[in-house]
Amino acid sequence: MSFTVSRTGRSLVTLHEGTDTTARSEATAQLSDTLEGLVPSTPVSDWTVGDADVYEHPAAPFDPYTVAVEFTVTVTVTADDADSAESIGADAIDDALESAGLDGVSYAGAPAVSTL
Repeated sequence: MSFTVSRTGRSLVTLHEGTDTTARSEATAQLSDTLEGLVPSTPVSDWTVGDADVYEHPAAPFDPYTVAVEFTVTVTVTADDADSAESIGADAIDDALESAGLDGVSYAGAPAVSTL
């Protein structure tokens, strides 16, 4: 059977920007570009980027911002049952995000599984 497995979480993006607003905007754009790049080369079938909050302000001039950006990533997997699909899908998402080089990835909860 085919299933979709989704995970919601956040990643940290570090960058140099002039203000909180531009830092959040640029971090969101960078994460969007990264997730979009995963689609053709991984099992990722869909993604969304949500809110961004400044995680750490610059400590001194010319120091970078660290921004926490929320995301949801979905993969499509083939498995015998929902439990197997959850395990396969969670591993696929972890591998894809790791290969993308995302920093500080944490998840909001367990993966969500649904049948196609």
